[in-house]
Amino acid sequence: MKSKNKLQSLIPVLFFCCVSSVSFSQILKDVFSDSETPLTYLGVDFSKAKLLSGGNPDEIRNKLYTAINYVVVNEPKKYDIKGAFHKSVVNTDIGPVNARNEKANINEILSTNSTDFNRFKENDITTIVKGLNLPGKQGVGLLFVMEAMRKVDKNADASIWVTFIDMKSKKVLMTERMVSKTSGGIGFRNYWASTIDNLIQSIKKNKYQEWQSKFSSAK
Repeated sequence: MKSKNKLQSLIPVLFFCCVSSVSFSQILKDVFSDSETPLTYLGVDFSKAKLLSGGNPDEIRNKLYTAINYVVVNEPKKYDIKGAFHKSVVNTDIGPVNARNEKANINEILSTNSTDFNRFKENDITTIVKGLNLPGKQGVGLLFVMEAMRKVDKNADASIWVTFIDMKSKKVLMTERMVSKTSGGIGFRNYWASTIDNLIQSIKKNKYQEWQSKFSSAK
């Protein structure tokens, strides 16, 4: 009898999980099949980022992370998120991400360990998203999670996780790691912001079509 009651109590939970899974799949499908589906750009999350290069960690955390986020939203023609994701309108709200970036551990920003460039797993992204403060937010959010930035001789690139989230539940709908090169530039802000520019260009040129093919036809 106890086993039967336990099974009956699990049925609503299983049903809810199945319904939620279908619901989240539909949300992601809408993102890639309907240009009118709302999208909110949340910025670049540097809270756990590693810099495999020299720099002043205090200045990086307190000034330059925020500066990179502002240049991306203030120059929409260059950082064409709307075009890359085929959206009529992309809203922006980088406040929550900037607030958390400002709390990054200064002592953990610089690294001499090359393996830090490729250390995240999908569950790390889930943890980062869960830690975002998004009160009252609805709809789909787009977040770029910076894993690491490295400069070796004259070559430099960044590992970035492109992440879609349901902002109300903070459920990760999709996340994928991409490596983006720098295009140079004077100063820390411009130098590393160029990796975001190149990331967006890569999405616009080919990655979006790949995602669209995969998710817009999902059942």
